[in-house]
Amino acid sequence: MPRRTRYVSTYTELAHQVRAAGLLRRRYAYYWTKIIGTIAAFAGIWVVFAFLGDSWFQLVLAAGLGVVLAQLTFLGHDSAHRQIFASHHWNDWTARVLSGLFVGLSHGWWMNKHSRHHANPNKEGADPDIGPSAFAFTPTVAQNRRGLTARLTRWQGYFVPLILFMGLALHIASIQRLMHRQQLKHRWWEAVFITGRFGGYVTVLLLVLPPGKAAAFFGVQMALFGLLLGGAFAPNHVGMPIVPPDLKIDFLQRQVLMSRNIAGGRLTSFAMGGLNYQIEHHLFPNMPRPNLRRAQPLVREHCAKHNIHYTETSLAGAYRVIVRYLNAVEHATMDPFRCPLATQYRS
Repeated sequence: MPRRTRYVSTYTELAHQVRAAGLLRRRYAYYWTKIIGTIAAFAGIWVVFAFLGDSWFQLVLAAGLGVVLAQLTFLGHDSAHRQIFASHHWNDWTARVLSGLFVGLSHGWWMNKHSRHHANPNKEGADPDIGPSAFAFTPTVAQNRRGLTARLTRWQGYFVPLILFMGLALHIASIQRLMHRQQLKHRWWEAVFITGRFGGYVTVLLLVLPPGKAAAFFGVQMALFGLLLGGAFAPNHVGMPIVPPDLKIDFLQRQVLMSRNIAGGRLTSFAMGGLNYQIEHHLFPNMPRPNLRRAQPLVREHCAKHNIHYTETSLAGAYRVIVRYLNAVEHATMDPFRCPLATQYRS
């Protein structure tokens, strides 16, 4: 059997095992509890905010709001992947409401970007997550930089704390996408959600707090929100093999070899929204979040059986790799395609 056909067959085998174990069944009780509990926490923070009034203790609430908004974003992510409901319509609008009305992000813009990432993780020219940005993730991007940005690229790994601004960047990108003339499904609903949410947020802050404290509240909330989102997304693919634009890879290896799991307990899963099981999530994007942990032994055993490298490390270990990788990207001697997979297909 040809190599690629064999791997397609082995993925089918794994999918049958996962389905037989009931891991693709909806977890309604889990998600309804999570949604109601998180929205209740969101409302509770604003009630306490109103009673507390003009006080620097509001910054504690700002940090709590950052955590809650990150959890709502993770729920929107799950719903966008059709993990929560059987109905596509319910999933789509739940993601849109959670992302737009509660968090202030464009569901349509993010969905388009994220779908392309899932289809070709770490593939140059196809995965928008490794395209030009504040960081250069590939030598091609680094070589096209000029001036100060080019000089800073060799030390860009030490700028990882810039993920504190990730939340702000996502908000700006969402607004830019809504103002763009390209087609966006339910553009006007998203515009109403996002403008209403942002306008209400700023109005409430300024009604209760003086401008300086309001700005501090916004800054603390946005920084922690960005840290949690960046901390959930960055460790999963940065520093893993980069796929050349012309290389075709079967689905199983494409998802496993380019992804990294983060070891840890319930706190890690909570902080990362279940994305610490990134390999399982990429193999089965519509698998409910609480089932990813149960799927891991099946996936790991399957990869060992078929000699497919399965990567799992600690959060600290992942960031050590990320810093080394980002700092090495600009060196001409670095070959981002140097991995057993690329070597195998080149031959």
